[in-house]
Amino acid sequence: MATGRNARMRRMIGRSAAGLALALLIALPAPTFAQPTGAQNFDAGWRFHQGDVATAEQPGFADASWQSVDLPHDWAIAGPFDEHAPATGSGGFLPTGVAWYRKHFTLPPASAGQRIFVEFDGVMERSGVWINGQHVGHRPSGYASFRYEITQHLKPAGQENVLAVRADTSAQPASRWYAGGGIYRHVRIITMGDVHAETWGSSVRVAKLDAKSADLSIGSSVMNQGSAPVEARLEAVIEGPDGRSIATFTGQSISLPAGRATQMDVSGTIADPRRWDIGDPAMHQALLRVRATDGRLLYEERVPFGIRDARFEAASGFWLNGRNIKLKGVAIHADGGPFGMAVPLAVYERRLKGLMALGVNAVRTAHHPFSPEFLDLCDRLGLIVMNEGFDMWTVAKNPQDYHLYFTDWSSIDARDFVRRDRNHPSIVIWSIGNEIHDTPYPLVAQSIITRLQDIFHAEDPTRPVTMALFRPNTTHDYDNGTADLLDVVGQNYRENELAKAHADKPSRKIIGTENSKNRSSWLVVRDDPAYAGMFLWTGVDYLGEADRAGWPAISNPSGLVDRVDGVKPIGWERASWWSEKPVVKLARRVTEVIDISEMPTMVGIALPQPKGPGALADWSPDNRAAHKEKVEVYSNSDEVELFLNGRSLGRKPRNADDSAITWDVAYAPGELRAVGYRGGTKVAEDILRSAGAPAAIRLVPEAKAVGGGFDDVVAVRAEVVDAKGILVPGATPLLSATVSGPGRVVAFDNGSVTDHTAFASPQRAAVGGKAVAFLRGTGKPGAITLQVSAPGLKPGRISLQGEKD
Repeated sequence: MATGRNARMRRMIGRSAAGLALALLIALPAPTFAQPTGAQNFDAGWRFHQGDVATAEQPGFADASWQSVDLPHDWAIAGPFDEHAPATGSGGFLPTGVAWYRKHFTLPPASAGQRIFVEFDGVMERSGVWINGQHVGHRPSGYASFRYEITQHLKPAGQENVLAVRADTSAQPASRWYAGGGIYRHVRIITMGDVHAETWGSSVRVAKLDAKSADLSIGSSVMNQGSAPVEARLEAVIEGPDGRSIATFTGQSISLPAGRATQMDVSGTIADPRRWDIGDPAMHQALLRVRATDGRLLYEERVPFGIRDARFEAASGFWLNGRNIKLKGVAIHADGGPFGMAVPLAVYERRLKGLMALGVNAVRTAHHPFSPEFLDLCDRLGLIVMNEGFDMWTVAKNPQDYHLYFTDWSSIDARDFVRRDRNHPSIVIWSIGNEIHDTPYPLVAQSIITRLQDIFHAEDPTRPVTMALFRPNTTHDYDNGTADLLDVVGQNYRENELAKAHADKPSRKIIGTENSKNRSSWLVVRDDPAYAGMFLWTGVDYLGEADRAGWPAISNPSGLVDRVDGVKPIGWERASWWSEKPVVKLARRVTEVIDISEMPTMVGIALPQPKGPGALADWSPDNRAAHKEKVEVYSNSDEVELFLNGRSLGRKPRNADDSAITWDVAYAPGELRAVGYRGGTKVAEDILRSAGAPAAIRLVPEAKAVGGGFDDVVAVRAEVVDAKGILVPGATPLLSATVSGPGRVVAFDNGSVTDHTAFASPQRAAVGGKAVAFLRGTGKPGAITLQVSAPGLKPGRISLQGEKD
């Protein structure tokens, strides 16, 4: 996986413009999002305590008995699950409260005269940061990234410093989904001189793009913290996707006044640029340097970016590099299932690649800023992003949520959000809100839209802004001017309403910001050229938002894939509509699903859905006697032929309305096979076989080697099979995992909505005959052997190669 490749990368040795090296830090692979050259990883060697402690911010506080942890660290995912948890089912019935982190470190002699900053990608939540007992910052939002200067509070080289962080999730309920707890994202320390770019102050924009060239506009807001003005210029060395330098641009020398930031700009043209695209996500980099007029290097920063033309048109939807593309998107929450909110990059990569295999080409970050490395991954995979900032404004969705801070903090958080993320080519549109409850008060909502949109346009004039309107016909958003303040009008659900809003005013650009998985919703989007696309709720099952189901449910099962990324039949149905590759998948319909997307909200919520699993991808019903089974085939083939035990049950054409191709089949044990044809030629097939009694455990590793870094994990699928190797879907034995060699199981999950076993436990019951173990190495070379056993079954055993970090 990509993280294994990253583990083999050279260590990042940060340096400032003066050449300072912070030798005290254990350097890990460099991030590929924009960072000053003097940035170093600061994740290792923290001490952790769950619970509030007086004077824990003081440098002399005794913390030797605290737990040693490396970051990222989500303390809440360890559990336990509790029916009476203050976070309720919204938070997955997992714990909340205060947690403290402390890190001891010293600086080398070369740090004298340099400026030191600490940068957090995210702390959940209401965080406070102290250095040597001095409070340097507070941030209410658990999703905001932030940077503090700590220079003036540091001790001289060789003397110990203590960085303390308090994270507080005790005020509950505060979230509609599981939000985690603690320092759940990466931390870095940054060393710079007096002259440096402001936090996320550098940007690379494509000013003009045609078939032969790209005009780049590059800018950096540069701070001079020295005592005297400095004459300097901005240089930009542009590197192509192969890492070679393809152009150098040099700006005019200007004066940088002391004590404030000054905008520095440079521009130039690249000939025949390779464009970033869905099928070819080519990334460029700009090495930005601020030089004094005598040639001294004052500051250096590397900014990845992509060259592409993305736009929305009122009549024809979304365009990328001259091609009209329907956005086939999913909304996803940020949790990584059994990893909680501290998600290894390998888990995200596995998840996104799995969704892309179903035909997904876009994701919506529901409903807050995600981590920088998630967006970097989308850049690298060629996955389009709707980047969302807020789930609420001034009107609460929970008593203790961000509405308490929105008035004071939303402008700051919005500006930091767009500045941090604006260089990612995967992002094509910003969302400033999801189902905002301020819209019944138009004067309030419209003033906030204008304020936020002005911030986004000022910091990034290249992308449009939308928001996810909810029941806009009820609040008259299409009549009172609210919707038309947006660059692109977004609406959740009720696809026909949005289509009508465009028909009523054809100048409106429209996009489905959140949509049901019902076929009727897709047909509206598919058949209306103005509809830029849709984002399904949801791509992946996620922790929390289990209030309606109630205890013992801990997660929401609304995804195309389950919590460990196993594809459900509804996921394969979507693939038959969205994938460009041949798709043929079999299932048997067990219970019907009622479409409530066009119903009034309270009616839809109150309407009981038929209980049951919907459709199952097996030919092993509990009833093995003669009976009828409704077989569904999801396919984008011209026609499909169904076979039972080698006997054809006939061919049927693909339905024009994209409904599943169905047969009523007299059940008989054996083999059910579907074959898809295009132009009379076989292009794909799927087979289901009747399973016998459980006999063994089969392990399927998804990689051959694994490193020891945080981002390095390998999924190993554990499958309960019969004597013929057929998966036994009804098997639920208790599986036990043991590891020998330089590795360990860091998470073990089955995707169950109601299983309360700790995710770090080496034991986990199979569900649907399956579970997934996630392995990580220790950073030492050698064979890692995983064995999974269960009473009465032949154990499964596999070996991976542990890689040296």
